[in-house]
Amino acid sequence: MSAVATEDLEAFRRRARTFVRANLRPVGSAVMTVRSRVSDEEELAAVARDREVQRMLFDAGLAGVCVPREYGGQGLTPAHQRVLNEELAGFEFPSRIQVPTFAPCAAVLLEFGTEEQKQRHIPPMLRGEEIWMQFLSEPSGGSDVAGALTSAVRDGDGWLLSGSKVWTTGAWWSDWALCLARTDWDVAKHAGLTVFILPIHQPSIDVHRIEMLNGNREFCQEFLNEVRVPDGDRVGGVNDGWTVGTRWMFHERMSYNSPLVTFPTDAVHGVAGGASTLELARAAGRADDPRVRELIGEARALEVVWRELQHRVGVGIATGAMSSQASAVARVFHCGASMRQTTIAFDVAGAAGGAWTDDDGPLARAGTDFLMRQVACIGGGTTEMARNVVSERVLGMPRERTLDKDVAFRDVPRSPSAKR
Repeated sequence: MSAVATEDLEAFRRRARTFVRANLRPVGSAVMTVRSRVSDEEELAAVARDREVQRMLFDAGLAGVCVPREYGGQGLTPAHQRVLNEELAGFEFPSRIQVPTFAPCAAVLLEFGTEEQKQRHIPPMLRGEEIWMQFLSEPSGGSDVAGALTSAVRDGDGWLLSGSKVWTTGAWWSDWALCLARTDWDVAKHAGLTVFILPIHQPSIDVHRIEMLNGNREFCQEFLNEVRVPDGDRVGGVNDGWTVGTRWMFHERMSYNSPLVTFPTDAVHGVAGGASTLELARAAGRADDPRVRELIGEARALEVVWRELQHRVGVGIATGAMSSQASAVARVFHCGASMRQTTIAFDVAGAAGGAWTDDDGPLARAGTDFLMRQVACIGGGTTEMARNVVSERVLGMPRERTLDKDVAFRDVPRSPSAKR
C-alpha cells in the first residue's frame, strides 16, 4: 500500500502522545482473549465506547494512519502506525473495531473494492460508524474455505444469497459483513466463488449467538434466507472470489501486524482473567517459587519473541524480502505460544486453576481459560492450514494431493447433510 509521509515521525509521536494522554483512559496492558461472559448491557456499552474512541482518533487525525487520504485516512507509513501503537501502550483503544473491520475487511475493500465502495464504506469505518465482520466459515466446511455452500443466485440486477455462516465474533452488535458465496456449482470449487458485502441486520438474516464453555456469547451463527444483494455490492469479478479470498486470508493472518490495525505494543494474548503471569504468581503466593519464576520468564520470552517475529515478518513483507505468505509463519508461532502461555497461567494458579470463587481475584477463570486454550489455534484459520501455507508457499514443498481439483463442485462427495 503506497503512502507518502508529510509528517516526520518525531512530530507525529509528539502529537499522538499529547492526544492519548489528554483523552484516553489508562487501563494497563490490553488483553486480547475470548472474554468470559459479561452481560449484554456491559458488552454493548463497551462497543459504544470503542466507537466513541475510534471517532476521537479520527477527529484527531490518528485513524487510518496508512489509509489513503482520499478515503479519510492519513496517507502515512507503517512506521507512523508503529509509533501510534507505542504511544497507546497502557491506554484504552477501540479493540472491537480493529479486527476484522480493518484487517481483513477494509484491506480487502482497498485492494479489490470499487471506487464507490471505498468512498461509501472506508470513511465510516474510520469514524467508528461501521463495524465489519467476515462471513467466511461454514458449519460444514471447517478450514476448507473454498468448500463454501452458501449460494448466490442471479436475480435481475442483483443476487439472492442463502446459506449459513458460523463463528462470527460479535455479529450481533456489528453492522456489515464481507461474505464469500458460491455462484457456480458446475466448475471446480475454487473457480465458482464470489465475494459480496451486505448489512448484517435485516429481515433475511437471522443471527444466533453461541454460548462457549466459559459463558462467552460473542460467537454467532448466521442464517441467510434469500438475502438480496445488489450487484454493486459485489467485490471483485463473478466467480473470481478465490483471487479475492486468497488476499482476504493473507490480511486475516496479518491481523494485529497489519499497518491498518491500531494495536498497543504492550497488549498480551490469552492470559487468564486479564492478569499477567507475574500477577497470577503473586495472587497465588508463589512468586518466590523458583519453578514458578522459570514459568514467568518463559511466558515473557514467548511474548517478546512473538512481537519481534511479527515485526520482522511485517517489515520483510513490506520490503519484499519475504513472500506475503510468510504471515503464516507468525500465525503458527503465535498459536503455539498462546496455548503455552495459557497452560503456564493454569500451572501458576495452582489449586485455583481447578476450583475457584469470585474472591480469588486474578486467579479466577484460569481453569476455564485453560480449557479454552485451543481457540487461538482454530479461530482465524487453523494452525494446520497455516502450516500448509508455510510448507507449500513459503518453503516450496510439494502440495498435498487433492481429488477434487478438476471436479465440478456439485459432484464432489459430501456428507448427506451438506449436499446441495
